[in-house]
Amino acid sequence: MTTHDSTQQFGCTIIGGGIHGTYLAQRLFEDASFDKSDVCILDPHDRLLASFREKARACGMEALRSTFVHHVGTEPFGLESFAEANGREDELVPTVDYPDRPSLDLFLDHSAYVIDRKDLESLHRRAAVDAIHELPNETGFRLETTAGPVDTDHCVLAIGHGGRYRRPDWARDLDGVEHVWGGFDPDASVDRTIVVGGGITAAQLACELSETQSVGLLSRHPFEWEVSEADPPWINWSHVEDTLHSYPSGSSERFETISEARNTATIPPYLYPELEDRIDEGTVTLAQGAVESATNEDGSVQLSLEHGLQLLGDRVVLATGFEPVFDHPFVDRIVEELELTRGYRGMPVLDDDTLAWQRDDGRFVPLYVSGALALETVGPYAPNIPGARRAGDRITAAITQRRRRIKADGTEESVSGTGASD
Repeated sequence: MTTHDSTQQFGCTIIGGGIHGTYLAQRLFEDASFDKSDVCILDPHDRLLASFREKARACGMEALRSTFVHHVGTEPFGLESFAEANGREDELVPTVDYPDRPSLDLFLDHSAYVIDRKDLESLHRRAAVDAIHELPNETGFRLETTAGPVDTDHCVLAIGHGGRYRRPDWARDLDGVEHVWGGFDPDASVDRTIVVGGGITAAQLACELSETQSVGLLSRHPFEWEVSEADPPWINWSHVEDTLHSYPSGSSERFETISEARNTATIPPYLYPELEDRIDEGTVTLAQGAVESATNEDGSVQLSLEHGLQLLGDRVVLATGFEPVFDHPFVDRIVEELELTRGYRGMPVLDDDTLAWQRDDGRFVPLYVSGALALETVGPYAPNIPGARRAGDRITAAITQRRRRIKADGTEESVSGTGASD
C-alpha cells in the first residue's frame, strides 16, 4: 500500500496467506480471469505460508500427512513432477495402503517454487484486517486494515485459528507451560519435557525432543491410529453433498456428522515404529489420564493425574490444538457488522454451491469462506489441503458468474446458486 491513508481497489481480496489463500489466488487468475493487479492477499506475516512453516518446524514434522497430489499448486501432479525434475523422488515417502507423502522440505520447496513462478508474493500486502464494512449499493466491501483501507468487489475469508490455542484450565496461570505453536523453543536446554496431547502433533514433538532429552508423553485417552484426517471418500464433493448437505446449513446434524467423521487426536500408523523405538530406548515414557492439579516445584512443573500418578518435568509443552475458529473475536466482529447468519455453535450459514455467507435477511453477500470456517459445508477436510481445492472449485465459479452478470447488465443479484460441479 502506498500510504496508510490511501484506499486501494481490488476485484477480489483474500484474507489469509496460508495454504488456502495461496491456492485460491491462483484459481482466481486461472479460472476467474482476474489480472494479478486486481487480486490482493492480506496477511500480517512477512511471507506467504509463514505461519504453516513455523508450526511445521515447531512440532518436528518431517513429512506431510497428506499425499503428494495435495499441495499449493493448481496442477494435480505438480509436486511429483517437481520432485522428479530435481532428483528428489526419494522424498516421496511410501506409506502402507496409501499414496506416497512428500517430506516437509520437498513440500515447502515446491510451495516456494510455485509462489516464485507465479509471482504470488507480489499480491501479498503485509497487514491484519480489523473490520469489514459493506459498501453502498451492495457493491462490495471496505476492509479496515493495519496498513490502511482496502475496497474490494469480492472477499474470501481464508483465515486460520488466529493464534488462539487450546490451553486446559490447569495450565492457564502456571509457569513453565508453553504451547507448541505459541513461541515454544524446541532448542531450549532442558533435561525433561512433558508433552501433553494425544494426536499427531504430540507424537511428532515427543520423537523430535527425545533426540536431546527425556520426554514424558501424556494423553488423556489411549492412542488411536488413523492414516488420514478423515476417510478418503470425504475428499469427493459428491460424498459431501450426499452425506452432509442433506441436513440444513448450520444445523447441529451437520456439526455432529463432521465431528464424527474427523479423525481428531489420532496418530498415523507410520509414526508407530519411531515412537516405539524411543519408548524402547527409554527416551520417551507414556502416561495416560487427566490432570487433576498442576504446581510449580523448585523450578519444575509437577502434574498430578486423577488416578494418583505424578509427572515431573522442567517444562510442559501443550500439543492440545486450537480454540474453535467459529467464536474468534474477528469473526464475531464481522458477523455483527455485516449481520451475517450463524447456526449451531456459531457455524457460518453458507450457500452450499458457492460458499457465500448468508445475511440475516436471507441475502448472500460476496463474502466467501474457505478453511476451518467452512467445515459445515466443505466437510471434515475443509481445514486441510484437499479442502482448499474443493472450496476453490466453488468460490471461483461463483465469482466468475457474478462478474459476468454484473458486466452484462450492471445489476447486483444474489450470489447463490452458481456453484461448480466436480
